[in-house]
Amino acid sequence: MNKWAYVGLILLTTFLMGVSFPVGKLGLAFATPFLLMGIRFVLAGGLLALMTAGRRQPRGAKQWLQAAAIGLFQSAGVMGCAYYSMHWITSGESAIITCVNPLLVVLFGTVFAGSRYRPLQWFGVVLGFAGVVFSFGLHLGLQPGTYIGFAGAVSFAVATLLTKRWSPQFDMNVLAAYQMLAGGLMLLLLSLLTEKPHFAVNDESVAVLLWLALMGSIVQFGLWYYLLKNGDPGKTSAFLFLAPIFGVFMSWILLGETVGWQTLAGGALICAGIFLVNRDGAQPVRRASSPAA
Repeated sequence: MNKWAYVGLILLTTFLMGVSFPVGKLGLAFATPFLLMGIRFVLAGGLLALMTAGRRQPRGAKQWLQAAAIGLFQSAGVMGCAYYSMHWITSGESAIITCVNPLLVVLFGTVFAGSRYRPLQWFGVVLGFAGVVFSFGLHLGLQPGTYIGFAGAVSFAVATLLTKRWSPQFDMNVLAAYQMLAGGLMLLLLSLLTEKPHFAVNDESVAVLLWLALMGSIVQFGLWYYLLKNGDPGKTSAFLFLAPIFGVFMSWILLGETVGWQTLAGGALICAGIFLVNRDGAQPVRRASSPAA
């Protein structure tokens, strides 16, 4: 892949990641959050499953359960928390706090997966969490959405570690399809149990749903896995810090949200921390006696 094609695909992928936050908040005017996300992922997962029907499918109950577990954390946990948090915080703030997951991956990888990280990566973790404190901890009162959004970031980190551990057994696009289906079904069940589900069908709500399912899920996942497969995973992951930047920018464009200087400065620290964690050459060193994450 030539340099300019790589850069273009990276920008498109991270843009799609970031813009899903304000577009999703637009959808909350027409649907309850768990129902909206449940329909999104069932639709996207079902379509992708049909598109990948000819590829290697999961085998045995163990692989199906692994795909479902990733869906529980990746689709249901991450996006369920992110969108529910928008009852209290802006979509830009939700994007920033959700995307601290690379920092959590370092912490969880060290504690649970036996990974050893270099000092520069730990400095990135400290810098990133300082950004979180600066963005949200300096407010007079933390919103419930802050904690819910952070729970989504934790779920994102768990999903990342599980995917690292189990993905060699799967075709990645097949895994993406079934984890979205599993997560979507869990969200629909959660909607039935915890909210009064409703979806107002009109041109705008259908457009939002189709964008989230097609561009924000199928295209985004497809591009991301293509970049990981055809480029350097470490360099590619370093660009994840662009997603919250796009999220904040598009929240301003689409929703007219204003973000305080503390959040912007804290977001800059978070982005710098994520970059240091994922920068070229900053790969974790495994302990010889520890299993891979």
